[in-house]
Amino acid sequence: MKFGVVVFPGSNCDLDSYYMVKDVLKQPVEYLWHRDKDLKGVDCVILPGGFTYGDYLRPGAIAGFSPLVESVKEFAHKGGLVLGICNGFQVLTEAGLLPGALYLNISLQFRCVFTYLKVENNRTPFTNLTEDRALKIPVAHGDGNYYADPETLTELEKNGRIVFRYCNPEGEVTKEANPNGSLDNIAGICNEKGNVLGMMPHPERAGEELLGSDDGKIIFDSILKFWGEN
Repeated sequence: MKFGVVVFPGSNCDLDSYYMVKDVLKQPVEYLWHRDKDLKGVDCVILPGGFTYGDYLRPGAIAGFSPLVESVKEFAHKGGLVLGICNGFQVLTEAGLLPGALYLNISLQFRCVFTYLKVENNRTPFTNLTEDRALKIPVAHGDGNYYADPETLTELEKNGRIVFRYCNPEGEVTKEANPNGSLDNIAGICNEKGNVLGMMPHPERAGEELLGSDDGKIIFDSILKFWGEN
């Protein structure tokens, strides 16, 4: 399975994502430059974390209009797998591939801590190997406060599109477990087809036990399993 990691001016987790695929998963991977339109035949696109275009307008706003993201939108509409991590999640909302928006953390502080995630939907291409336990995966963001209007939130809940919620180590969704004030403790959502996932925590930074947790590898292993079965 071939992965593509998008590189924008300001990306800083592209190297982490590339390492995760190449050295941990042992899968083919290529960098995809933001000015290009060619996705180079990849099977899964990763929009990594960072500060695309310096976040000078809104996080992910300018990136949503880049030539490559136009190709990613076409790819997603055809059923291609797209994983947006942190700033990549912000890009997906700005590009219209996912609903809602990401605002400043309620604390007005950058948060870089381990969090725990409750998997609310284990039927997506990204979560099919998750078990009934909280996943330990870090966050590192200043604008991770997810918001959607009540109608959108109801639709997300009803159709199983809320994939992750922040929780405590025991898997209980609590206010204290929420690192950024996200509405309803939302940490990740998917599109209607389930082939596009946006999540604030960084699974690529939790791919080996040496890093404090290898729970993030489950997300990537799930992608491989889905691809192998389809």
